[in-house]
Amino acid sequence: MALKYVPILFCPQKPLLEAPDLGSYRGRIVLDLRSSKLKCFALDDASTQRGFVIVEDEKPGAKTSITGKIDGDGTTDSKAFHKDLNLLPKPLSITNLSPYPANGSNVRIAYQGNPGAYGEDAALKAYPNCETVPCDQFEAAFNAVELWLVDKAVLPIENSVGGSIHRNYDLLLRHRLQIVREVQLVVNHCLLALPGVTMQEVKRVFSHPQALAQCEMALTNLGIIRVSADDSAGAALMVASRGKKDMGAIASARAAALYGLDILKEKIQDEDDNITRYLVLAREPIIPGTDRVYKTSIVFTLEEGPGMLFKALAVFSLRDINLSKIESRPQKGCPLRVVDNSNGGSAMYFDYLFYIDFEASMAEQRAQNALEHLQEYAGFLRVLGSYPMDIVV
Repeated sequence: MALKYVPILFCPQKPLLEAPDLGSYRGRIVLDLRSSKLKCFALDDASTQRGFVIVEDEKPGAKTSITGKIDGDGTTDSKAFHKDLNLLPKPLSITNLSPYPANGSNVRIAYQGNPGAYGEDAALKAYPNCETVPCDQFEAAFNAVELWLVDKAVLPIENSVGGSIHRNYDLLLRHRLQIVREVQLVVNHCLLALPGVTMQEVKRVFSHPQALAQCEMALTNLGIIRVSADDSAGAALMVASRGKKDMGAIASARAAALYGLDILKEKIQDEDDNITRYLVLAREPIIPGTDRVYKTSIVFTLEEGPGMLFKALAVFSLRDINLSKIESRPQKGCPLRVVDNSNGGSAMYFDYLFYIDFEASMAEQRAQNALEHLQEYAGFLRVLGSYPMDIVV
């Protein structure tokens, strides 16, 4: 039996239960639950109030207008609806589903360090108009995202000279944030000092341990004492605030401009091609696609047995999926695994977590099949994120 709506006028004398507001539509839906028949009334901002009640269709195929008049040919004049249609929610477009704004406006990004740190440079590369929020430690940036103090966090995961930042690999597993993007940043270490100070006057240089390690040969040749600091920009701030001529800092050119320091030497790092890879973390994952090159990061453990790591890696090779990174970390909760040997005794081995980045999107069937296959060998498997690769350095 076909059903339709016809208008009625009403003046409610009973309390009406109001349902939640429906998005951007200005009307409200209220139900009279005490009536013997369920009625639905639509209230808008106009002075007149229209209502609708479900009734049987007197003429199959006929249409009823807003005034209740059925045209002779079964059509209806819906001019009265034209104004209300503009109030309906608009369909989502692909831009509404974008994982991040094009220019990063209205986005708060946390990073480790003081203003002028390389982490802030990475955030501004990914989101040029974002609001950056400095954090004293890596874990504070994770917590800021989880507590909704910021929208995302940008944290380093590896450097082409210094290698992996193991602390952040451990924090990725401890927290439940999702990788939504990667940023590759060219690092230009500069030797900074107070205005008017020469390089010969600098006896001590402060910076993050990674930055000092990347400039080890250059600093050794200069005969400068290396002193560790929490971050490179913080070292520049300390030199500027203490005002001692024998102090210098290894930091970025932007940090020199922020704190009023002179650049004594640019590109003081041992390797000219110095690139740091950053991960952008958010509370929710993005919807992976196939419109660009994607990368997926996972972490897993393996069951005991010969050739288990070979079998785990083969699930990607069988599907022509390239692995761009493999990292292993001992499990902190239970670092040792006891394995019985042929003599009836027992042997103890380290138990590892394996972090892998592979070049495929989780929207691709081959990636889904690979992880389904991997579960046959893995005791634990977690997808850390599937996100667009940064192909612009």
